[in-house]
Amino acid sequence: MTATPDLVSENRSFGGWHRRFSHRSEVLNCDMTFAAFLPPQAETETVPVFWWLSGLTCTDENFMQKAGAHRVAADLGIAIVCPDTSPRGTDLPGEHDSYDLGSGAGFYVNATREPWSRHYRMFDYVAAELPDVVGGLLPVDPMRAAISGHSMGGHGALVLALRQPGRYRSVSAFAPIVNPMDCPWGEKAFTAYLGDDREEWEAYDACALVEAGAKAGNPRQPLFIDQGEADGFLDEQLKPERLEDVCEKHDHPLMMRRQTGYDHSYFFIASFIEDHLRYHGEHLRK
Repeated sequence: MTATPDLVSENRSFGGWHRRFSHRSEVLNCDMTFAAFLPPQAETETVPVFWWLSGLTCTDENFMQKAGAHRVAADLGIAIVCPDTSPRGTDLPGEHDSYDLGSGAGFYVNATREPWSRHYRMFDYVAAELPDVVGGLLPVDPMRAAISGHSMGGHGALVLALRQPGRYRSVSAFAPIVNPMDCPWGEKAFTAYLGDDREEWEAYDACALVEAGAKAGNPRQPLFIDQGEADGFLDEQLKPERLEDVCEKHDHPLMMRRQTGYDHSYFFIASFIEDHLRYHGEHLRK
């Protein structure tokens, strides 16, 4: 039986509570930390949950402290859960050598290559283990869940939703890596974690998943994305036009908003997080 997570810290926020927990992850084979914001409504009822996946180099703290999401979540009665972005404390060879591989860069995949496969199974952690932990700890309704994320986390949110049709009521993303099979960040991470067989990569590529889902006749999960037009990673890493093209080809519902003058930072996220939370709130109330 999984041990009850330990409370690391808590802060009162907009009538609710921001709490950080640590727990032993059997999937990742290490100790992990995650954060949760519980709105005031959670004191008397079970509330829906909004999963946020962060980007490269981040932890649970970036979103909770910089995004300005607590006020709107408190108003809507939605809990927020933020996992970490990779296993911690494993000290694998080369794990801390670069910002885009290893520590802080789990890419939400299940690694199949050594030494990463011993710990780097972030897809299973976010899809299965952590929801079980949260469901046993907090007054949230796992059947009323939404997911979003930024950059690498936006990639993770899209992949988790597209691979599990119907699991989330709604999905959105900020500046996601939509085609990691064909960008420097994704190619570096996928080669290390998954090996050289590009067919294995397709399970973690939003563009490939939209294509595969259309061929399989899967339910079409509507996608909502904000992308800053002044994002320094736009052309080399993010390539949103590729997702636009494949969604148009297969009539997959996509709302892509191009935001003039906005970059890749949390100023961008904070500017539009209310739109995303209210979008998810509409779906979570259904």
